[in-house]
Amino acid sequence: MPDLVTRLRTAGCVFAEEEAALLEEAAGTTTELEALVARRVAGEPLEYVVGWVAFDGLRVAVEPGVFVPRQRTSYLVGLAADALATGPATVLDLCCGSGALALALARRHPATALHATDNDPIAVACAAHNLEPVGGVAHLGDLAEPLPAALRGHVDVILANVPYVPTAAIALMPPESRDHEPLGTVDGGLDGLDVLRRVAALAPTWLKPGGSVFSEVSDEQSDEAAAAFTAAGLDAQIHHDPERYATVLSGTLR
Repeated sequence: MPDLVTRLRTAGCVFAEEEAALLEEAAGTTTELEALVARRVAGEPLEYVVGWVAFDGLRVAVEPGVFVPRQRTSYLVGLAADALATGPATVLDLCCGSGALALALARRHPATALHATDNDPIAVACAAHNLEPVGGVAHLGDLAEPLPAALRGHVDVILANVPYVPTAAIALMPPESRDHEPLGTVDGGLDGLDVLRRVAALAPTWLKPGGSVFSEVSDEQSDEAAAAFTAAGLDAQIHHDPERYATVLSGTLR
């Protein structure tokens, strides 16, 4: 263990002790451990190496090619959970990636019918694996395009953790994300809000009266993002959690 910790720390891993323990847990043999350590030392995200990410109290399966959910995004899940009344509910998870948000919401609201979408088949397969135990369905396609038409006007909550990094800012991202996660999972266009505007436009079609859509944005984008929700006919509200450095925009259909 001490040698492993030293190798990880030398490679720039801030939480070397914790990572060493997780790598040893994931490896069945010494040979497997060496292979995992080599991947991590080379800069591959720990979540890809061990095959899961800790998110909102869960272990969510994740694999190379799938966006790794950030810990701050649990704030979005909490806000969405608070918006759901007791009893059955219908939830959409757009740009779902691993399906972590839908899965975390289902843990808080077990009577939730989940539909998740992503335009990447690797992500959809990963989400299907994660959501199958809670009865969720993952669909391959662009935003709401692959969803059953019968859901229109009947959705309680839309989770839309869409790409929101401005294109020019991607070069400033940490190498783990910039070099390993697919560009399409982070690039939100010139001002970072291209996909969010599309979500704002489609949300009123799918939400039931009183239903809400939740999207994570940066603090700097929040006012412009709220204007997009308002223009689409949604009551927009900006939420901040300074401890998690998280900003979430909600839009409610009245």
